[in-house]
Amino acid sequence: MHLILTGATGMVGTAVLHHILSLPATSPIAQKINRVSIISRRPEVPLLQHPDRPKQNTFTQVQVLHHTDFKDFEKDGLLAKLKGEEQDQKIAVIWALGVSQTLTSSEEQYDEITRIYPLEAAKAFSQTLEPKQLNFVYVSGEGATPSPGFMTPLFGRVKGRTETELIELMDTQPYSKNLKVFNVRPGGVDAGAEADQKIVNELTHANDGGTGGTTRNTLGMRAMEKLLLPVFRSGVYKAMHSPTAEMARVMVELAVGDGEPVNVRGAEAGGRTLRNVALRRLGGSVK
Repeated sequence: MHLILTGATGMVGTAVLHHILSLPATSPIAQKINRVSIISRRPEVPLLQHPDRPKQNTFTQVQVLHHTDFKDFEKDGLLAKLKGEEQDQKIAVIWALGVSQTLTSSEEQYDEITRIYPLEAAKAFSQTLEPKQLNFVYVSGEGATPSPGFMTPLFGRVKGRTETELIELMDTQPYSKNLKVFNVRPGGVDAGAEADQKIVNELTHANDGGTGGTTRNTLGMRAMEKLLLPVFRSGVYKAMHSPTAEMARVMVELAVGDGEPVNVRGAEAGGRTLRNVALRRLGGSVK
């Protein structure tokens, strides 16, 4: 299986990549993933350059494809680079690329990054790569809703709409032939609660100088870490806590799985949209 990953410089994407690299080469999941293609605006991915990066997985081959236009996947020959023997195989996509609404200049820009990019990717990969099956895991977030109200914030409206439109693609020709969508909604994403996530925590708190991400450098994210994450870590509200190691493992398992709807409490949209409590149940931390 070929796994395509975006957002590999942010906390969620870094955690996913860390998990894949940490798998023993003999593990069933590692054996399913023969290669990982990271599509990134940066020519280098910080985790891959880190001297202490995990090296257990010697089976899965990793390549970084530098790409800047996420509305046009033909540009720079990206689709040609992604295409291999996928016609008779499965492709997994974990779409972790995203941005805080506070870091965009307009609602239109936030909508483009959050909704248009993954929709165009799902269409392009489904049609042009022509895999037997395409499992597309879209990283949404708690607070997203397909039924927004007057008080729903921008991110909740846009991510909820994206979830709906991705699921609708599954019933739209020609994408319905192979597309299987999962929307996942992490809550308080936390790399600071687990010793083996030290690198993930370090890289995604680094200042933006070409060595790390900036996902925790907004005022809102810093406030969440100081005020909310300690409460979540205490176990008071597990349903909103998203430890990165568990979250990444569940996302990878969804991506490489059979693509069938998930029957677990906390799943919505017929088992296609998984709230954080559902992710934690799949991870075995919440009953």
